[in-house]
Order: sequence, then structure tokens, then C-alpha cells
Amino acid sequence: MAVNESAENYLETILILSRKLPVVRSVDIANELGFKKSSVSVAMKNLREKEHIVVDSSGFITLTPSGREIAEMIYERHEMISSWLIRLGVAEEVALEDACKMEHVISKESFEAIKKAIR
Repeated sequence: MAVNESAENYLETILILSRKLPVVRSVDIANELGFKKSSVSVAMKNLREKEHIVVDSSGFITLTPSGREIAEMIYERHEMISSWLIRLGVAEEVALEDACKMEHVISKESFEAIKKAIR
């Protein structure tokens, strides 16, 4: 189920948008990430081919179970790492930026250890 950092970011963004919008479209993702719609279209094609998303005839994007699993894992890492860094005294902006990088490279083992230590 390994996907690259870019795909993880797109899946996480779809998850976040799906929680605040009635439907998610490529244009919403492009606006959220500040990317060109053409770049998002290529990424959506790749995610569709890997069966992480479904795009219906209206262009509405939905996460598949595998896409949702990846998105929720990355989102949990982001939330947990950023809040932990903020509690350690890191400025919020820096903590959010660092969490964005760390969420993609941290091993499952290390993340579970951090989670355990935080709780």
C-alpha cells in the first residue's frame, strides 16, 4: 500500500476537504494546495489508477477504503506530531510545517512510541 509523499498529501487533502465540503472536486484540491488544476488532474488520474479514489461522472472525488486508510493515517500523524511540537514550545507555524514533513517519513514504530509517550 506504499504511496509517495505527494500522493499522501493529496489523499490527506481530500479527507480534510470532505469533512468541510458537501463534495470534493479537483478545483477544490487545487485551491486548497495552491496547485494548478492540470497538476491536480494528473495526480487524480494516478490515484484513480491505484484505486485510492473514485471520480464520478460529475467530477466528485471520493476516497476508496484504501485511500481513506492512508489519508487517515497521515492526518493522525500530522495532528499528533504538530500538537506535540506545539506543547514542547515550538511556534505553531513551525510545528505545522515540520509535522507536514515528519508525517511522511516517520516509521510506524517511532510514531507509535511517540503516541504512547504523549498519552
